[in-house]
Amino acid sequence: MPWLDVPASYAVTARWSRGAGLPHPLPDGLGLALRVEEAGGPGHPLDLLLTTGGRGRWTRHLPLPRASATAGPYSTLLPYVVGRRRGVVAAFPAPGTARIPARAASVRAAVVRRPVAFQLCFGTGGSWRALARLTLHEDTSRPLLNGEGFDPYLHYLPDFHPVDRLRSLRLAAYAGSRAGRHAEPPSRGKPGAEGPAGHP
Repeated sequence: MPWLDVPASYAVTARWSRGAGLPHPLPDGLGLALRVEEAGGPGHPLDLLLTTGGRGRWTRHLPLPRASATAGPYSTLLPYVVGRRRGVVAAFPAPGTARIPARAASVRAAVVRRPVAFQLCFGTGGSWRALARLTLHEDTSRPLLNGEGFDPYLHYLPDFHPVDRLRSLRLAAYAGSRAGRHAEPPSRGKPGAEGPAGHP
């Protein structure tokens, strides 16, 4: 996996959302969509759709509502193939990250004040392997994606992709996250992904 095995930096477009669109301060399933630009070379991005979940062997597969955008990890919930192994991809808030209320305005204000860092990891069995460091920061010079949503089945890498046989289940798991984009304005940013990084 060249984009993970060779130290480098990649531009990333991110979209954060409240999955069910419940009013704040009620907890909600939160969504974090990522597009790693040119992960597979020019014109070949990688899309990831993540939802707030647990870090345990079983809870990493369950959507967990939260009242804070940085209270815990965001998970793909269902398995990915990474190299020759199967597991779950997750983004953990970096240690020491302040709690950010789960509102689009709060998330946007937080990344304007200072970068918000996550650690992108791959979980198999009871362990996690660090893949990259993800840094979110505001960049108003780059517009949000228009006309084309994030799609992990359209934008994937041969050695980094969701398990095909669970396609319908995975799409259903993120239906609420996509609907949430229309319930509250999404935050906009130009994160950076750097790999490898430390463990969560």
